[in-house]
Amino acid sequence: MAKWILLRKYADFQAIAKDCGVSVYLACLMRNRGVMDSAQAKRYLFGSMKDLYDPSLLHDLDKAVHILQQKIRDGRKIRIIGDYDADGVCSSYILFRTFSFLRADCDVRLPERIRDGYGINERLVQEAAADGVDTIITCDNGIAAAKALRAAKEAGITVIVTDHHEIPYTEENGSKRYIYPPADAIVEPKYPAVQGFTPYPFRDLCGAAVAFKLAQVLLDRPDISLPETDRDTKEQRVLRELLSFCGIATVCDVMPLIDENRILVKCGLLEAQNPKNTGLLALKAAAGLSDQPLGTYHAGFVIGPCINAAGRLQTADLALQLFLEPNDLRARERALALCGLNEQRKSMTEENTVAACTLIDARRRETGKTDRVLVVRLEECHEALAGIVAGRLREKYMRPVIVLTPSMKDKRVLKGSGRSVDAYNLFEELHKVSDLLLAYGGHQGAAGVSLLRENEEELRRRLNAQCSLTDEEMEDTLRIDMVLPPSGVTPDFVRELDLLEPTGEKNAKPLFVVRNLLLHLDRIVGKAQNVLQLTGIEESGQRVRMILFDRDFSAPDLRDGHDRICHVVYYPQINVFRGEENLQFVIRAYRIIGNA
Repeated sequence: MAKWILLRKYADFQAIAKDCGVSVYLACLMRNRGVMDSAQAKRYLFGSMKDLYDPSLLHDLDKAVHILQQKIRDGRKIRIIGDYDADGVCSSYILFRTFSFLRADCDVRLPERIRDGYGINERLVQEAAADGVDTIITCDNGIAAAKALRAAKEAGITVIVTDHHEIPYTEENGSKRYIYPPADAIVEPKYPAVQGFTPYPFRDLCGAAVAFKLAQVLLDRPDISLPETDRDTKEQRVLRELLSFCGIATVCDVMPLIDENRILVKCGLLEAQNPKNTGLLALKAAAGLSDQPLGTYHAGFVIGPCINAAGRLQTADLALQLFLEPNDLRARERALALCGLNEQRKSMTEENTVAACTLIDARRRETGKTDRVLVVRLEECHEALAGIVAGRLREKYMRPVIVLTPSMKDKRVLKGSGRSVDAYNLFEELHKVSDLLLAYGGHQGAAGVSLLRENEEELRRRLNAQCSLTDEEMEDTLRIDMVLPPSGVTPDFVRELDLLEPTGEKNAKPLFVVRNLLLHLDRIVGKAQNVLQLTGIEESGQRVRMILFDRDFSAPDLRDGHDRICHVVYYPQINVFRGEENLQFVIRAYRIIGNA
């Protein structure tokens, strides 16, 4: 059962509320999300494109722009090399659209997950050299590809790296020595303070956001802080289109929705409501989102998985070609194909998650414990699904998970993906066992690995031996914003909560708790009979409409028809049915404290 934590952070809520024109409740909710004062609150609530940091603060960005402008003027052949996930596809599209607009001689190559693995490699470099490519620019990869980029430089190719992943390093006398790829320019928000360079103010940009900032400067910084008008320049229209891809990629790559990312996602999803890109418009329609506002849920759990499915099960080029397709009919066909691949991916993911749980539970019965770091080998799992399965297992067992699968190129090799909990830096821990690995990379919360089969058990042993996670750090934690009886919630307050959007990673949807609420089951509905409609009766006698989405049938004590007195964690929403608006309260968690 999850641990409930009632947040108790303090600030001058009255002053923040007055300065920002919001309720004291909302001021409290913002403080729970790290907003300290009125100035921060105004940027949080009303931040616009004008509030983004200067792109030129990124390491080598101006240098990269200068190189690219000269290459474009000289008619040199430029090749973009991206990655096969949603961030890689979106960042590749951002750069290609920008270069094409500037009339550059450019093309794109996306690695194939099985044949190439992650990012740029020596095969792609050799292909570029054979094709007469003058300049390679990476996006969403490259910072850890020193060997491949060394081959590019030896072939006389100019190299520009744009990436957002952690920079590899070695340790000498307790300090880090970073290993930079041999590139003519490295545009990277995580570039450290070295040689007088001041780090970028916000290190958690995704690959597409880095590409977007490069595009901003290449397009001569067009102002898109105001709503679109008929007088927009061509550069403004292009940048608006690119912003929608930047917003979607930021959500899909599970970047924290704070600081710059809040602005990029908020403004990007607004642009994506009515996308100018034919392919994105078709994908929204194919996914059933044509008539809905596009929020973070739709970007992260509907649009993003369709883009990712291409790179997982076939080739990411399918997704990229969709966004490059100008014809409505062909775009519709491509979009429907991506949605079909995603349905196939869902089924395969479910099967492999069940198989992994069976292995973990069997090992627990055998050893009498569950490892603090789970390392699971699935012989039949498609290697492209390892990361999704690892994410599911992390949520279930609340601990770091690495899912390994046999390499489809070499059965002696295991390839894997890991997902972590907040208190465990997966990248750093893998670095400590790098002598067991053929390759690794990623960041604190997610990483990829490859290793010889014979090293699997030693990897498991050493990761667990060096793990310092406490039981408390592995508890599922539900952070509750405040005690608030549902009868105190008004439609206006629910609408005010929209100011907290976009919600997601590090900027959670607000949760409230009510104590001693009597829950009465009204009916069970839904095609799968997994939606419980209930009446909540407060101690005052006030009745409210409540709903519980019991997707895994884990609420038998509410299904049996007996009234229960509970502490309930919920969030409010406005339900619209046949044109009529009604408040309803979605149950996020509950604890039974007695029978009625």
